[in-house]
Parts: sequence; structure tokens; C-alpha cells
Amino acid sequence: SLLIDAADGLRVINDVDQLAAFEHAACRTSSGVRRLLFGLRPGMREREAVQLLEWDGTPLSCHLMLTAGPRASLGLLSPGDRPIERGDRFTVAFGIWGALNCRAGFVLTDAAELPSGIADYVDKLVGPYFAAVAEWYEALHVGQTGGALQEIIDRHLGDPFFGISLNPGHQIHLDEWVNSPVSRESRIELRSGMALQVDIIPATGTDYFTTNIEDGIALADAGLRTAFAASYPDAWGRIEARRAFMHDSLGINLHPDVLPFSNIPAYLPPFLLRPDRAMTLAS
Repeated sequence: SLLIDAADGLRVINDVDQLAAFEHAACRTSSGVRRLLFGLRPGMREREAVQLLEWDGTPLSCHLMLTAGPRASLGLLSPGDRPIERGDRFTVAFGIWGALNCRAGFVLTDAAELPSGIADYVDKLVGPYFAAVAEWYEALHVGQTGGALQEIIDRHLGDPFFGISLNPGHQIHLDEWVNSPVSRESRIELRSGMALQVDIIPATGTDYFTTNIEDGIALADAGLRTAFAASYPDAWGRIEARRAFMHDSLGINLHPDVLPFSNIPAYLPPFLLRPDRAMTLAS
């Protein structure tokens, strides 16, 4: 509890220098996932696709994951030599110390290419999921309770179809999962200095497969924000640009306490061969 208590453990409350290191890590992982999504092509082998992440040996927060086709439904697997085919299920996760980013979907260009039984993939799974994640983001602030975040996910994704069984959101540090304040009726309050992972994973166990947004954020009160901006102006500029993207392009309104660290914050293309088409609440 001294180190990892979800409310006040030494490793769940970070100072400005540690948060800046995590932002740097998130730049690298999120930019790697973005390169992969924009460079993914049928015919690539999994081992070729994973090179687009440009991992350079920096210590990992969890092992590197990338799978396509039938194996993708198992999750958590390392890349192999199998060629990626059009129509495949696909998942990727890249985490180094202080950060992780993950995305999942189908290697297709649009819904017309889906099997007839899951032609409503976006309406049935991706749309409700994105709405839930957007509300989760908007509810974040210093003083918010973990129980309130859990209630949002239960309300949107409580149907057993979605298969939400893990905690929707957790604290992150050098290791990808430290602890979580999020659970039903949790009265743990989120605190300034917490680094959190948006980690809400549907596991349908059906032909609909899954969809996924995993990005990192930090919470910072006015004093910590002032210190961050003064000490790390370049990183602060990136944070402000991400907040603007989420508001202007995605329609997600963040509390001032919320500092998005990912360069692809809440960006979710349901069809991975059209990374220019992503989910949005904006009109």
C-alpha cells in the first residue's frame, strides 16, 4: 500500500519531472502506433508491420503486441511471420516506461467489406464504445471518484455483449498497470499528479471482435499545470494542441485538469485501411 495504494501510493502521485518523462514516453509510443496505422498494408508480415513502431530498445512497460487474423482474438500475443490479409482482425499495443498505446479493428476500408453478419459493427460496437470513452474523458478531473467513472462505462457498455470485465481505467508508471481507483461504488478520489491509462477493452467473444482506445493522460491542478508549462514549454505546447484536437475535431470537452499525453488522443479508426476516417462526436 505504501507504494501502490490507488488513492495515495508513492508511485501513483507523480511530480512534474516524472510527468514530463511520461509525456515523452507517450510521444514515442503513440507516434509509433500512428505510423503503423497509416503504413499498414495487406501482404505485410506481422514482423514487418511491427517495425513501423520503431522500437529502439527503450525499456518496455509490457511486451510488444501485434497480431492479425485468427490469433488476434487471443490478445496479448507477440508478432509472428504470418502475412496480414485484407479482412483480418488486428490488434497492436506498444508500451515503454511510463506509456502505452493500443488500437484494434479490422483490416478493411469500410463497412461494405465486412461479413454480412457483422455489417452493423460500427453501430453496434464502435459507436457505443466511442461514446462511452468520450464521456469517461469528459468526466475526468481532480476530485472525481473512481465509482463515477465505472458508472459511465456500466451505463453505456453494461450489456454482456460488450464483455467489459477489466477495470475501465488504471494508473500507469514504469509498469503498464500499477493499480486502479475505478470500480463499482469506489469512493477513491482522483488526485493531482496521477498518471492514468484510458484502458476500456471490449471482449465480445463474437465475430464483432473488438475495438480499442488506449492512451495515457495525467491530472494536474492549477499549480501543477503552471509548473509543467514553466519547466517543459515544448511538452506543454503539445498538450495544448492535443486538447484542441480533442475539442475541435472529436467533440470531446476536457476539464482543465486533464493533460492528454498521447499524440493520437481518443483517435479511433474502425477500419484500419482508412486511418483518415475516425470516430467523432463533432458535427
